[in-house]
Amino acid sequence: MISNIFSFSVLLVLCAAVLDIIANILLAKSNGFKRKSLGFIALICVAVAFGLLSVAVKDLDLAVAYALWGCFGILGTSLSGWIFLGQKMHKTAFFGIALLMCGIVLLRI
Repeated sequence: MISNIFSFSVLLVLCAAVLDIIANILLAKSNGFKRKSLGFIALICVAVAFGLLSVAVKDLDLAVAYALWGCFGILGTSLSGWIFLGQKMHKTAFFGIALLMCGIVLLRI
């Protein structure tokens, strides 16, 4: 069962999600692309993330890979915005994050 949850393809999806999170934070820091270098680095991160996702879908169903990538990206971006950018999160947002994590586990079992 553990091997169903953790695989090389899932690791690729996780790496793609991390790059997506970095890209989202960089976009926020680019101030609407006024800081062009941060904006372009964000675009590169997104391109590499899609490249990793394209490799992952060789072994994972597209729906599963995309759902994992999206969920991890949402989780990471939400928490990163809260921690690093001082964005507000309501108590219900943490409940939603818990539901997303449960959904990710159920998707891979």
